[in-house]
Amino acid sequence: QILGKAYAVLSDPEQRAVYDEQGTVDEEGEALRGERDWQEYWRLLFKKITVKDIEEFEKSYKDSEEELADIKAAYMDFEGDMDRIMESVLCVDYTDEPRIRKIIEKAIDAGEVPSYKGFVKEAKQKMITRKRRVEKEAREAEKTKDELGLGGEDDLKALIQSRNKDRKKEMDDFLAQLEAKYGNNAKQGRKKTAAKKGK
Repeated sequence: QILGKAYAVLSDPEQRAVYDEQGTVDEEGEALRGERDWQEYWRLLFKKITVKDIEEFEKSYKDSEEELADIKAAYMDFEGDMDRIMESVLCVDYTDEPRIRKIIEKAIDAGEVPSYKGFVKEAKQKMITRKRRVEKEAREAEKTKDELGLGGEDDLKALIQSRNKDRKKEMDDFLAQLEAKYGNNAKQGRKKTAAKKGK
């Protein structure tokens, strides 16, 4: 809220001029009364991210200097553990693994990164297990996507709304359980107290 107020004052030329000259702000001004449409205000600061934006970022990121630096950093951070490297590098899936491996091997040959045993002597079974796991996760993600009816620009919004409904149902169920467990006991306790007073 404080940052929002500061931004509201500094982004308004008139209020900014008054603040620069007098060191005060109009606390009763519309910008500081908290009556603004915060969704609209947020959109002024940050543009809406669409599926197209993500796809364009992916195209520009893959095979870029930034990706190369990220792969080397992940390789160093995780000491050659390909499971963790593949999880941490942006915009990759299991089909990218041969490409990522070649990038790392080239960096090792050039002496840019050390040769970690976990990478150089990774067991073939570990690679197969990783591939199976990500393929299974991809199938589950696709199934969930179909169940939720996702498939357009508003995927994220629909997913959030769906999860919010699930959380609300879980909370309602939890409260109902508490009421069933403790509500009856509380009523019985009151009856017993009333009976004792009657005696």
